[in-house]
Amino acid sequence: MRRADRLFRIVEFLKARRQPVTARALATTLEVNVRTIYRDIADLTASGVPIIGEAGVGYVLDRGYTVRPMMFDVEELDALVLGARMVESWGDREIAKSATKAIDKIKSVLPASLKDEFLDAALFSPPSRARAPIAVDFSALRRAIRAKRFVTFDYDSLAGERTSRKVRPLCLVFFGPVWLFMGWCESRRDFRNFRLDRMRNLVVTADAFVDERGKRLIDFERQCGQNC
Repeated sequence: MRRADRLFRIVEFLKARRQPVTARALATTLEVNVRTIYRDIADLTASGVPIIGEAGVGYVLDRGYTVRPMMFDVEELDALVLGARMVESWGDREIAKSATKAIDKIKSVLPASLKDEFLDAALFSPPSRARAPIAVDFSALRRAIRAKRFVTFDYDSLAGERTSRKVRPLCLVFFGPVWLFMGWCESRRDFRNFRLDRMRNLVVTADAFVDERGKRLIDFERQCGQNC
């Protein structure tokens, strides 16, 4: 990888993340040594890129910083096409439409040299009969996660027991062919996963919640890391 490309990748990588990223994580991603990352960070900072942080702690990029327009290589375009087609087949109707629109936008700005490669991508993800039917509003769940609003619903366990839950929605996870909804369950006072196909009577409440230590997505991720 050319040094100029690596510097751009560092900025892109930091721009896409909210939490500090260590030099070691960057080095692993870019397949270089840590000293190279330290030099690159120093050069980027000296050139005016607003990177905040220090060695041994991690780095973040000022959220107001604007990077130059993106350009993709053929492998990246393949990844985008396949990802969009998987979303079209396995996501909810609204996000499937958004995936199609995103691909159309990318297609419209590609140079001629890449447009043919993009259009000829032989990558598909057809719908499957194995997909579990979902009765609740998938889109409403996505919006509740963004808006940080409590949701209530009834849940049918594998044992056939139905319980009522009030949950802080944190994320949606696809374990094909099943979608899982993860959040902090107020009644169980712990993190819980729920299969969307076993959820009923979903209500997104008007009650917003504030992130609390021990109940956030990052806390769940740390807990999983310790238990795995």
